[in-house]
Amino acid sequence: MLRKIYNGTLALAGHRHAMAWLVLVSFIESSIFPIPPDVILIPMILAMRSRAFRYATACTVASVLGGLAGYAIGYFLFETMGQSIIAFYHLENTFTTVREAFLQHGAAIVLTAAFTPIPYKLFTITAGVVQLDPLVFTTASVVGRGGRFFLVAGLLWYFGPPIRVFIERRLGLVTLGIGALAVAGFLILEMF
Repeated sequence: MLRKIYNGTLALAGHRHAMAWLVLVSFIESSIFPIPPDVILIPMILAMRSRAFRYATACTVASVLGGLAGYAIGYFLFETMGQSIIAFYHLENTFTTVREAFLQHGAAIVLTAAFTPIPYKLFTITAGVVQLDPLVFTTASVVGRGGRFFLVAGLLWYFGPPIRVFIERRLGLVTLGIGALAVAGFLILEMF
């Protein structure tokens, strides 16, 4: 079944609306959606390696704009919408800790969250709640998100077919690894 999903995702990556899906997922993941854009970005690059950096650019821009939407949720709509998102992911206790840490290390926290598999939406919303300087927030988001997506794009572009063969031969292990990174991100949040 995993092989079927992988092949389907690769096929969709070459579809004429693939870029729109990448942009949409990248945008909403930064404020409300649990699935990272990497699940679309990676197959798209594997399917069309020559467009790797174009995809990384689109992913970065959409993700940063989505992060600004998350910031707006925290700044303007925390009582009505932001608390619901935090509660949906069971991050209430973590939110309190992150909020306190933001007051001292806001830019570093955004940069770290933007680059790692830690759920970015918690940090975009929190940045709005604590009213982190929007320019600082945007700069840290561009550097962190851009660094992450361009690193993925660069590795896939450079190694190309060998990476694709590795992924296809060890699909179960790669999927498990990506899942483990996502779980680790949530666990790191719980340690706050």
